[in-house]
Amino acid sequence: MSDIHRSSLNLTLVVLAVAGVSGLSGCGSFDGASTRIAGIVSPYKTDIVQGNVVTREQMALVKPGMQKAQVRDILGTALLVSVFHADRWDYVFTLKQQGAPNQSRKVAIFFKGGVVEHIDADALPSEAEFVATLKSPSLPSSTPVLEASEETLKKFPLPSKPAVAPTVPVTAPTDYPPLEATRP
Repeated sequence: MSDIHRSSLNLTLVVLAVAGVSGLSGCGSFDGASTRIAGIVSPYKTDIVQGNVVTREQMALVKPGMQKAQVRDILGTALLVSVFHADRWDYVFTLKQQGAPNQSRKVAIFFKGGVVEHIDADALPSEAEFVATLKSPSLPSSTPVLEASEETLKKFPLPSKPAVAPTVPVTAPTDYPPLEATRP
């Protein structure tokens, strides 16, 4: 190998090594930049709703002595029904929202002989309280005016009336082709 080829090979290796080291060093400093930006910009995270929503108003309708079908009509199908505990229905609800604490509620209904024996439930919100927790982030306060004032409307010319084309009465055909082809 000639000296020129060796020196160009060495130069290529040096350039690749420098590019690799500088590329890897950039990765380490990116983490610091992302933590500085996290307070300013954050990605959108969708709300995650899982389970059955059970409100105070619904639970007020469920009473000891009610049959399973009546409970299902009021609360819906239970999220958890164990094979080992067929006389227990569990209604579990979780809600994860960006910028809000996670919500988790549980309701367990115990049956004996096909009717409600007793109920164990977390503190449940009213329907209005639950709906209030679902509010989406507020929109920017600078919403544009969607109505034009009289002064703004006067700036534009009035639209011209389109010419009315004469209408030609359409008559229905009186001779129709046969529905089936005639056989010879």
